[in-house]
Amino acid sequence: MHPALLGLVTIIMGVGGCVGYFWLSNYVLDTFIYPPRGKNAGRNINRANIIRPWLFLFPALAALSIYLAYPVLETIRLSLTERVTQPDGSTVYDFVGLANYSQVMAEPKFWEALGNNMLWLIVVPAMSTAFGLLAAQLTDRIGWGSIAKSLIFMPMAISFVGAAVIWKLVYDARPPGAEQIGVLNAIYVYFSGNDPQQWLTIPIWNSFLLMIVLVWIQTGFAMVILSAALRGIPEETIEAAIVDGANPFQIFFKIKIPQIKGTIVVVWTTITLTVLKVFDIVFAMTNGQWQTQVLANYMFDKLFRSNDWGVGSAAAIVIMILVMPILIWNVRNVRQEMR
Repeated sequence: MHPALLGLVTIIMGVGGCVGYFWLSNYVLDTFIYPPRGKNAGRNINRANIIRPWLFLFPALAALSIYLAYPVLETIRLSLTERVTQPDGSTVYDFVGLANYSQVMAEPKFWEALGNNMLWLIVVPAMSTAFGLLAAQLTDRIGWGSIAKSLIFMPMAISFVGAAVIWKLVYDARPPGAEQIGVLNAIYVYFSGNDPQQWLTIPIWNSFLLMIVLVWIQTGFAMVILSAALRGIPEETIEAAIVDGANPFQIFFKIKIPQIKGTIVVVWTTITLTVLKVFDIVFAMTNGQWQTQVLANYMFDKLFRSNDWGVGSAAAIVIMILVMPILIWNVRNVRQEMR
C-alpha cells in the first residue's frame, strides 16, 4: 500500500475507533447499565453522569499507563537487577538491590556528567529566559516586530540534531592555511592571525559552545510566552508610572517584571526540565568526549553501547529523580497562576 494511503487509512481508523468507542461506551452505559427509565431513573441518570467523564478519560489514562507508567516501573525493576546470559543463550535478570546505583556513584564519568548538567542548569535557563524577555520587550516596540519574532522563533522548528549539525559547521576547523568554512574559525583566524582551533575539543569552553545551541533554540520559546505575558499587563499601571515620571528602564524592571514574575518562573523551570534531559546536541556534536558528558548521554552509553541495562536504568532513575522536584514545582506554579 502507498505510504500516503496507508497514513490516511491509519488516521481514519484512529479517528473512527475513538468515535466508535465513545458512542458504544455511552450507549452501553445508558441502555444496559444505568438506563434512564423506570422507578430508578433519577438515580441511574446521576450514576451514569458520575461514570461518563471516566469513559472519556479512559483512553488517555490507558495511553499514559502503557507509555509512561509501565516504562517507569520497568526501568525501576531493571535498575535493581543484573542482566546475565546463561550458557544456553537465554537471559535472566538477577536481583542485586542497589548495587547498580553504587556502581553509578563510583564512576568518575557519572560525576563529570552530573557536574556538566549542573553547569547547563546555571547557564542555559538564565540566558534563554533573559534573551527571550529582551526579545519580547524589544520586538513589541518596533513596526516589524512580527517578522523579528518569526526569525527568532524559527530555531524552535528545527530538531535538536538538525541544530547540532548547523552549529557543528559553525565551529568547523580546516587545516592551517586552508579556507575556513566554520564561521567562528574564519573570524578568529582573520582577526588574530593564529591557526584555527578545534573548538569542541577544548574542555570547559566546549561545554559553553554546546550550550549556545540550546540557548539559540529555547530563546524563541521564552520570547513567545513572555511576549504574551507582557501584552497582558494592564495599560493603566504603565500609564500611571509614566505620569509619575518613571523612565523606560524603571517601567520595565519595577512595573512589568514584577507583574509577569510567575510567567518568568514557569518559562525558567520549563527550560530547566529540557536541560536536565539534554541528549541530542551532545550526542551529535561531541558524543560526550572531551569532558562534555551529560547524564542522558551517559545513560545512553550504558544502555546501548555497554549493554549494561542495570546501570543504564539506574542512571535513568537518577535523571527522573532530579527532574521530579522541578516538575512538581512547575505544576504548582502553573496552578497558582491559573487561580
